[in-house]
Amino acid sequence: MPEIFALAAKDCTPTRVEPIVMLMDTPDDTLAPLAAAGDRAAFAALLARHYDRIFRLAFRLTGSRAEAEDLTQDICAALPAKLVGYRQAARFTTWLYRVTVNGAHDRRRRAATRGRAADGWGDWELARRAEADATEAAQDWLARTMNRLPAELRDTVALTLGEDLTQAEAAEVLGVSEGTVAWRMSEVKKRLRAMARAEGLL
Repeated sequence: MPEIFALAAKDCTPTRVEPIVMLMDTPDDTLAPLAAAGDRAAFAALLARHYDRIFRLAFRLTGSRAEAEDLTQDICAALPAKLVGYRQAARFTTWLYRVTVNGAHDRRRRAATRGRAADGWGDWELARRAEADATEAAQDWLARTMNRLPAELRDTVALTLGEDLTQAEAAEVLGVSEGTVAWRMSEVKKRLRAMARAEGLL
């Protein structure tokens, strides 16, 4: 039987409570306004449904498990207040992706202000897609190279390849045109090729 989760008292880690099957079958667009109005069970149902989705994208955006865990906690803590602004103009998952991307941007700005270097980009799924038989060395190169790209290019790759969004869906999350997403993906390929040539890999 599906189980619903509620927030622990001191953090956003889901903890088990009594099953509420009805809420787990309730659409996001119905749960969101209830959660915004203070319905804890509705919020817990949303969190149970989307916690892993938030963490997965957070990991792709940060490249670090520790950073992803912190970012996920930040987003969960801010989510009750942010839900008040959800107007159902977009799908709930699209809105949630945007909240996660914006949260990553905020953390990057804070990190830059404190003068901390960005964490490594992590083991990108892009390597697996680009070359099925890629070696560990090639994956390491790709991870280091992705970290040298501007944040907007990395975010676009994280959504289109990491989350399997279409270019139109990624554009909606990022607040840009579909043409901009297409240009960014083309620019990523161009820059990766140029970097590989510069290092004598092509």
